[in-house]
Amino acid sequence: MLAPTSVVADYLDHHEDWFERCAAPMQVHAVDHQSYGLTLGRFGNFGFEVEPTIGLRLLPVQQRVYRIETIDLNEDGTEGESPALNDHYDVDFRARMELKPWASQESIDASLATAVSWDLDLSVWIRLPRVITMLPDSLVQSSGDHLLKQIVRQISRRLTWKVQEDFHANRGLQCPPRRRAAF
Repeated sequence: MLAPTSVVADYLDHHEDWFERCAAPMQVHAVDHQSYGLTLGRFGNFGFEVEPTIGLRLLPVQQRVYRIETIDLNEDGTEGESPALNDHYDVDFRARMELKPWASQESIDASLATAVSWDLDLSVWIRLPRVITMLPDSLVQSSGDHLLKQIVRQISRRLTWKVQEDFHANRGLQCPPRRRAAF
């Protein structure tokens, strides 16, 4: 991001100003001052579709490290355990994002740019209809893995790019060119 780390951190710290806007077209609603409920869209395979909703809590920054973790949501979108959703799927989402000084061969002043790196630890459990469990386990597993990779890639790329565009637009800065993701 083409700004000093302190400016990027200030933007990220005020997620209530940008998170819902940047997460669109996903349906997003604030649960409390640091948590959101997101409906990711419709996804499926073998004629079985889910419209996953996930609760995410954006934890306060600690030494330039931001963390996001899942929270349970009730059926009405408020925080709490949802027995109806737990019958169909469960998601454990743990993300870690770190702001680092820019270190590149490009001709950008490192004090005026910030690199953002992030890691995602994601586990998903889905209860499948009986008819799908009749298929070979390896086929179901590989299809599920492929679908999950596709969802994560699509959402993370779009959200990452939208946050970057929003940050630069709100600061009146030119956004750097979009790069291909490594995954």
